[in-house]
Amino acid sequence: MPTPRPENLGQLRDSGWRSVPVKDEICRNAAARIAAGEPLLPGILGFEDTVLPQLENALLAGHDVILLGERGQAKTRIIRSLVALLDEWAPVVAGSEINDDPYAPVSRAARDLVAERGDGTPITWVGRAARFGEKLATPDTSIADLIGEVDPIRVAEGRYLSDELTLHYGLVPRTNRGIFAINELPDLAERIQVGLLNVLEERDVQVRGYKVRLPLDVFLVASANPEDYTNRGRIITPLKDRFGAQIRTHYPLDVDTELGIVRQEWRSPAVDGVRVEMPAHMAEIVACVTHEARRHPNVNQRSGVSVRLSVANYETLAANAVRRALRLGEAEAAPRVSDLGALASSTVGKVEIETLDDTDAGAVMERVMRTAVVDVFRRRCQGLAYKELLGAFEEGAVVDVGDDAPSAGYQRVLNDFPAMGAAVAGLLAGGAESPAAVASAVELVLEGLHLTRRLNKEAVGGRATYRSRV
Repeated sequence: MPTPRPENLGQLRDSGWRSVPVKDEICRNAAARIAAGEPLLPGILGFEDTVLPQLENALLAGHDVILLGERGQAKTRIIRSLVALLDEWAPVVAGSEINDDPYAPVSRAARDLVAERGDGTPITWVGRAARFGEKLATPDTSIADLIGEVDPIRVAEGRYLSDELTLHYGLVPRTNRGIFAINELPDLAERIQVGLLNVLEERDVQVRGYKVRLPLDVFLVASANPEDYTNRGRIITPLKDRFGAQIRTHYPLDVDTELGIVRQEWRSPAVDGVRVEMPAHMAEIVACVTHEARRHPNVNQRSGVSVRLSVANYETLAANAVRRALRLGEAEAAPRVSDLGALASSTVGKVEIETLDDTDAGAVMERVMRTAVVDVFRRRCQGLAYKELLGAFEEGAVVDVGDDAPSAGYQRVLNDFPAMGAAVAGLLAGGAESPAAVASAVELVLEGLHLTRRLNKEAVGGRATYRSRV
């Protein structure tokens, strides 16, 4: 925005401000970020070598974009992040409903005002957020919602139906000189999709047969789930052909990326007096549960397993640990393996189970969680010697654990089993060694030995007893 801020058309001309199409504006700002080595869309993780290069190409080419991918693959976040590629401020004709460019107004009201006032036409400045429009496609979406409709109030005020000023503009015209996004495009009725053809091809809109041409300047972005092409609807071929780029998104390819997204998104319980600590091995288990679910044959992969599952499970584990700390009067909380049972509530609504037998969702997810625990145990406890520890159990030792057991009680386990100390120290290397963290590490070691068939486990609810298999 020029300084000082121009307040009328004449001042705007004198400032040297130039009008460019919105796609050129986005291209210019994207190119500046790429040239400076800055991330195109900060906060979007895991797409650096796959999705973002394709998106950069589309923006530099000036293409409208459709993002194709399962739920929870950051499609909407990508779309909303594109707003940052708009200029921070843009001048519009004062009072314009559709962000009319002062140099080339398209609405009747703005054209009349410029013709009447000339260089004295008042100018207002709108921020980039006001130049973004978004619509979730639903079967009841109408042309009036997207394009516009005759406003009966304006007709009642005395205007003729043939008067362009009787029009009430829809979402697309109101996003003129900006970005308009349609989420879940296949859910839009086919007859309504037809109404978008001119927007994409001719860049104009027509309302109720009026001889009105609005040459809109819009960057159109849409999202869709691949299964929507057959399950709930489809994108009509002529409309799909108008998008210059179709970009396929995906889930995080590795556990570290998944955890990076989770830590970026999670919200710590707002509880005074309790410090929440998430041990690295428990965070890894959360991510591994999601990755294992994405591979499991009984999980519907067409529906997808969203990153939201990892975020929700991470938050639920932390909440369950805080709840225990509050009940026991402890100042520190750290999730344990025995807390994994609490994930049923945060998992059941995010995973679709498909089985040919009577296996229920709970049994499938229990197997998924066991696999995740074993994987983390083997990676993090690889190479540790358990001969001495297992020998203690063979001599009759028994260890009781539980999701309601005080953290201090696990210190006695370390005192009674010196061999346990090396395993715990390895798990907590580089991290905090609070009583809560020690309790979490002890449970992982015990559960890992059980799942690798070296200890027996008797479990009731959130409590368990570990003993020798001999």
